[in-house]
Amino acid sequence: MIITSGTLSALFTAFKAEFQNAQAATPTDWARIATLVPSSSASNTYGWLGQFPTFREWIGERVLKNMAAHGYSITNKKYESSVGVPRDAIEDDEIGVYKPLFAEMGRASTAHPDELVFALLKAGLTTLCYDGQFFFDTDHPVYPSTDGTGDAVSVSNYQEGTGPAWYLLDVSRAIKPIIFQNRRPYALKAMTSMDDEQVFMRDEYRFGVDARVNVGFGFWQFAYCSRAPLTAENYGLARAAMKNFQADGGRPLGINPGLLVVPSQLEGAARTILVKDANSGNPWAGTAEILSPAWLG
Repeated sequence: MIITSGTLSALFTAFKAEFQNAQAATPTDWARIATLVPSSSASNTYGWLGQFPTFREWIGERVLKNMAAHGYSITNKKYESSVGVPRDAIEDDEIGVYKPLFAEMGRASTAHPDELVFALLKAGLTTLCYDGQFFFDTDHPVYPSTDGTGDAVSVSNYQEGTGPAWYLLDVSRAIKPIIFQNRRPYALKAMTSMDDEQVFMRDEYRFGVDARVNVGFGFWQFAYCSRAPLTAENYGLARAAMKNFQADGGRPLGINPGLLVVPSQLEGAARTILVKDANSGNPWAGTAEILSPAWLG
């Protein structure tokens, strides 16, 4: 093959098609537990975390509520994946050898949010959220007085144990337990200019994918973690704890724990609790869906 600017343009079009087809065809799970938030700056500050909207009877003037002054920020990070294609391979018409590589790059770009989101979920026992506590903790401060002030009481969304962690989540809200922040989406780019210095020095054309994204925690009240055995009894305790969560001021939150997220070694136990026919004596059948992503192990 004679290499010209037109040849290189057609080559990039072919590689990009492989990348985009695989990107679109790759299944993901992250959107089930994370809310996509667009970003237009280096970081986003979520000062409203901790404030739950509620209604009251309108008597007299409106009562304006100050936003909770939580300085919880998510700073975007840059990620990249790059490959080089030798000029000789193009001249020798070996392009087909590289097409699967670009398809894999497309798959990896779609799967990367899964990696980030579920890695953060696993790190919830050691990573702070908006209230200054670990996301999964035994002493989240909640202010029960009607004006949301006074002494705080400690509320737990974690059950201690020594086994693999499992998670019960409320994913029915506009804000899910985790936030996926997108500043610049994953896109394939090329360095194939005939007069590029690196092309001249290395006799190689470069292709790369990059993005600016990051993940962070939303409301801890929408998630519960347990390292106790996954039994019907412990599942029931987790549901009861979540349904009793209240906002500052003692207002019920109406939590709906509808997704049980488990690692592969607990998928059978989860199905025994949730999928087994209720007529066989299982009171929890159908009370939540099961998600067992490969990223949890």
